Amino acid sequence: MSRDSRVCRRVRETLETKIEVELNIDEAGEVRVSTPIRFFNHLLETMLSYMNSTATINAIDKKPFDDHHIVEDCAIALGETFNECLGDRVGIRRFANTIIPMDDALVMVSIDISGRGRAYIDLNIGRELLGDMSVENIYHFIETLAYRSAITIHVYQLKGFNSHHIAEATFKGLGITLYEASRIVSTRTRSTKGVL
Repeated sequence: MSRDSRVCRRVRETLETKIEVELNIDEAGEVRVSTPIRFFNHLLETMLSYMNSTATINAIDKKPFDDHHIVEDCAIALGETFNECLGDRVGIRRFANTIIPMDDALVMVSIDISGRGRAYIDLNIGRELLGDMSVENIYHFIETLAYRSAITIHVYQLKGFNSHHIAEATFKGLGITLYEASRIVSTRTRSTKGVL
């Protein structure tokens, strides 16, 4: 991977899952997502499309107990792939935030590509399931993605009552902020420490 071509590929295989991720964070193109969880596919396709990326995620659940292992391992693989694509992080914008309206829902997402993976999430999703995905795994995905990509992520629901709208606005916001914060805008590292 070079600064001119931030394209990465990663395979994560365990006794429970096999996850393949290909990611180009600088070229808007086709987004292909295949997991056993239909609503998760929708959220990932939304996020990756709003990242202006070209991406493929293929996930196989070897022991399909529930949706936890696929969501967690996709977050691990995607977070590590995005982290690799960032390279040395020199010159990236680093910070980004957005407020996404989706009908009744209004969600703020703010990130810092800081090298410190943390997630702070304040969502009020009133259902246990969205389609075939547990709502608790939306939180788990964001937390795991933040940790594995070494990014601080804040998600805050300002308004909303429709659970689908809240979740979709969140993933649109993640995509937009990940794109904006990862743009190379200078030749210097945006940190008083000199490193990220």
